[in-house]
Amino acid sequence: MQGSHESQTSRVRVTIIVRIREGVLDPQGEAVRQALADMGHGTVEDVRIGRVIEVILPSEVGLPERAREWCDRLLANPVVERYEISKIEAV
Repeated sequence: MQGSHESQTSRVRVTIIVRIREGVLDPQGEAVRQALADMGHGTVEDVRIGRVIEVILPSEVGLPERAREWCDRLLANPVVERYEISKIEAV
C-alpha cells in the first residue's frame, strides 16, 4: 500500500504552451480580433491563438528534456509555432 501512495504523490504535471510564431499569419486570431472590434473593442491591435497541453507523468525523471523532445518531434510545428514549457508541478 505504501508504494502506491508514494507513486501518487510523486506524479507531475507538465504544462506546455504552443503559440503561432510572430510574423506567421494567424487567421483564427484575426477573426477573434475582428469580432472584438465589431463588439466595440477596436483598440485591440492583435490576437494570437495557441493551445495549452498538459501531460501527467508518474515522476519528473528526465524532465524538462523529455518534454522538449515531445514538443520538437510531435506537439509543435517548429516552422510556424514556438513552445514554452511553462510549468512542471507535483499533482
